[in-house]
Amino acid sequence: MERGRATLAALGWRWVSCRDADFPTSLAALSDPPLGVFCRGSWWQGPAVALVGSRHASAYGREVAEYLGGELARAGVCVVSGMARGVDAAAHRGALAVGGRTAAVWGSGPDRVYPREHAQLAQEIAEHGCLLTEYPPGSPPLAHHFPERNRLIAGLAQVVVVVEADERSGALITARLALDEGRDVMAVPGSVFSRLSTGPNGLIRAGAAPVLGASDVLQALGVTGLPSRPTDEPADELLAAIPRGGSATPDAIAAAAGRPIAEVLDLLLRLELEGAVVREADGSYRRARVHGAS
Repeated sequence: MERGRATLAALGWRWVSCRDADFPTSLAALSDPPLGVFCRGSWWQGPAVALVGSRHASAYGREVAEYLGGELARAGVCVVSGMARGVDAAAHRGALAVGGRTAAVWGSGPDRVYPREHAQLAQEIAEHGCLLTEYPPGSPPLAHHFPERNRLIAGLAQVVVVVEADERSGALITARLALDEGRDVMAVPGSVFSRLSTGPNGLIRAGAAPVLGASDVLQALGVTGLPSRPTDEPADELLAAIPRGGSATPDAIAAAAGRPIAEVLDLLLRLELEGAVVREADGSYRRARVHGAS
């Protein structure tokens, strides 16, 4: 036992029993709670949202996950996910980019970072939130561990948001478990031509609320809203750079607005989610009709 504790301590992890004061209260309330969890970092007993989706997410899915992760974290919400490739990693990175809190639930032991290329991401998450797993040291990332760990992802959050998922995605397991535990489930609508939209669009058809922006999630969570943005935010400049009745590429919009392309891409994504602009099939953007009307 002492050797095991020493091994954990060397890795920066500790065992938190369900009887300990710092055990997440939301996990204790699950119908099938863990006896304890291995933890690195510290869990914050505050509002939390799980952002989940496909490991094979599209560029759009990753952008949306990163955007939502950043906006929710900026509003003081802990972003929960599973540190997998695709949507999960993007959600964590969005939260970290704004200095927010995020938590990752693993399907392996504390000494088995999975996937291996996310070792640096794991370090950053531990510094700005926590890593959690119920599997002891030495446990490999077995396939059946991930559906099991999904109940912890659902349990830690008050709201679960599915970004992209095909009909067999583990994200849909998380959504079902969340519903079983009385959590709210929301989904980001996607293209009818994409198999990755099958999951979220199906959830919306079944009654899940659509996510068109971070404010939708915050409203479901009961958080008053996002912190005010700087008054000189260039969103209006971007809209003005798009010709009425026409479209423009991100590069052209950036040149017309005199803004860095990275900043423009971030703002265009937010404006798209808010319904202010529409992205065309060729990658250009046009104003939504309601914004283009005089």
